[in-house]
Amino acid sequence: MPFTPIHLGPGLLIKAVLQGSFSLMVFAWSQIIMDIQPLIVMLSGIGHLHGFSHTYLGATLLALLSALSGRSLSLFGLKIMGLANKGTQITWTVAFISAFIGTYSHVILDAIMHSDVEPYFPLTLNNHLLGLVSIEQLHQWCLYSGLIGIIIYYSVYYFFQKKDKKY
Repeated sequence: MPFTPIHLGPGLLIKAVLQGSFSLMVFAWSQIIMDIQPLIVMLSGIGHLHGFSHTYLGATLLALLSALSGRSLSLFGLKIMGLANKGTQITWTVAFISAFIGTYSHVILDAIMHSDVEPYFPLTLNNHLLGLVSIEQLHQWCLYSGLIGIIIYYSVYYFFQKKDKKY
């Protein structure tokens, strides 16, 4: 299913660990960009469902596109939400790191559960990740990593908010 929110679980955990060195918005944008090609295939019935976009070569190109477009979109979104002036910025480095983590993790997660993913194309059509864990375990891991990420993120936020109020 294109645009699955299950991919955001690991992103939430990475955000909790990297904090300002990672943009969850650019990461999420890269997830959407990755699934445009499968969506087109589903709507048209033409093509390979998890085709070029779900290879590391395709993910590299889409990461570049996601970083370049996602940073601007994210900064615009932050401005609309009134957060742009509160020290929330997305540097180009953060945008590229977030986009590459987003697209590469997408390939890994989909390669584990979809038999038509060929992550190393054009070098080989083999997918050594297929069935590494069950689909149920993969979904649980994504869900739990997201929940743990939320807990860590807000615990760190709460700790520093409380610490700032003491002084």
